[in-house]
Amino acid sequence: NSREKSHTIILLQPQKRPESKTYSDYESLAEALEGICKMFEEHLKRIHCEEQTITYDIAQLFDFVDSLPDLCCLVMNKNQQGVYRPHPKEWVKNQIYDLLKDQATT
Repeated sequence: NSREKSHTIILLQPQKRPESKTYSDYESLAEALEGICKMFEEHLKRIHCEEQTITYDIAQLFDFVDSLPDLCCLVMNKNQQGVYRPHPKEWVKNQIYDLLKDQATT
């Protein structure tokens, strides 16, 4: 599975201000995708701070990803150590979908 062991860097701009740009690195693509889901969950907690439990569907998660001014996923190429391949938001959403689908079936 390509999500398992490729070092991954998420480049993220959560607000319109360019100085809000940040990055996070993960040991695997799966961890990075889960990190994006956790960011969304933290966003929901801030919005719905009064509620005990918060539920959401994948469409809301994808809307969150689309709302980010910038999001890029750099995945290390297994065949060339130190070389990262950039991936846009659409690719990230497809990977999140596959990850959540795999989690739902196991």
